[in-house]
Amino acid sequence: MTPALGLSAAQAVQAAATRAQELGITVCLDVNFRSRLWTQDEARRTLLRLARNADILVASADELHLVTDDPALDENDAIALLLSQGRREVVITRGGDGASVTTAEGTVSAPARPVPVRDVVGAGDAFVSGYLSALLDGLGIEDRLQRAATSGAFAVATRGDWEGLPTRHDLALLDCPAGATLR
Repeated sequence: MTPALGLSAAQAVQAAATRAQELGITVCLDVNFRSRLWTQDEARRTLLRLARNADILVASADELHLVTDDPALDENDAIALLLSQGRREVVITRGGDGASVTTAEGTVSAPARPVPVRDVVGAGDAFVSGYLSALLDGLGIEDRLQRAATSGAFAVATRGDWEGLPTRHDLALLDCPAGATLR
């Protein structure tokens, strides 16, 4: 969202992404389009440039057209194009329908964690933070998706955009049997 705040913010993000790429630091772009902040055309012009620096690209299925050279491509073709342009991982989020990660080796999918939904604000950010924390922990794609889905589930089960974020200890709580007593 930061590039949507204005030209100087967009330039700062682009400079940081370019420098990180030059230094061999993994760059993740979470598209996170917000129509109240900018138009799709404005977003597309900026996000296309940023996507070229991304090793990992995270988008909902309806945001892919903002980061591909041909916005008319279907999901599979858009992902294939992004991978051919140098993205290592394309992560597609589908809310309550789960998520998938596609690499040159193939696609891995994971369902959403079933929890009572109280507030969806912050779910995407929680998902991405879970995914990236698992990446930093050296976990494989399936485990990254699992942590991401779990983090997103904690977020939607709580009101507010950060209040429900789990600690590392909390991550195992959704795997407890129904009716388990926690002490």
